[in-house]
Amino acid sequence: MTFEDGDPDENPWVFGQPKTEGILIEPYCTEWVGLFEAQKGSIEKALAGVALAIEHVGSTAVPGLAAKPVIDIDVIVDDPDHESSYVPALTQLGYTLTVRECSWYQHRMLRLEYPRVNVHVFGPNCPEHIRHKLFRDWLREHSDDRKRYADAKLLAKKAVSTAHDYNKSKQQVVREIYRKIFESCGWGAVRVKRA
Repeated sequence: MTFEDGDPDENPWVFGQPKTEGILIEPYCTEWVGLFEAQKGSIEKALAGVALAIEHVGSTAVPGLAAKPVIDIDVIVDDPDHESSYVPALTQLGYTLTVRECSWYQHRMLRLEYPRVNVHVFGPNCPEHIRHKLFRDWLREHSDDRKRYADAKLLAKKAVSTAHDYNKSKQQVVREIYRKIFESCGWGAVRVKRA
């Protein structure tokens, strides 16, 4: 229930900041599930004995929800800091390590250009990964919050040029939905821990 921001002085970009690109939101596409399943199969083979879990997360994992046409996948490994156990194998599949955020849940992100996929690597029992699954499952079951989130995404994409700014623009709505999720579980309020 506590959201951490990580170290604001940490430079997470492995090869420099990403290029500016428009934020495209598309209606839900049933092909996204097949794209995930294909990537999951490849990742399972490449990371046999290393990947503890491979989950489809993010908006493309929620039927009926408009989304950026980017498949988000969480991959759980024993130790994200031990990059040699997973980065070379994912590189062989065409992924590029683009983000290294050691201060934020040891997060790594690897990007595949086509099909467009972001692999997020976390360690076991990572709060952020657990939240990803809670948020996905909640939106699958609650059409009112699914619509609210879709509306927030459409509003957030205006006047932003990076995914980071887009995510910040919809953060308030995301946290309000998390508050409902946490309260429904009897856990209490959302908390934010600043670095």
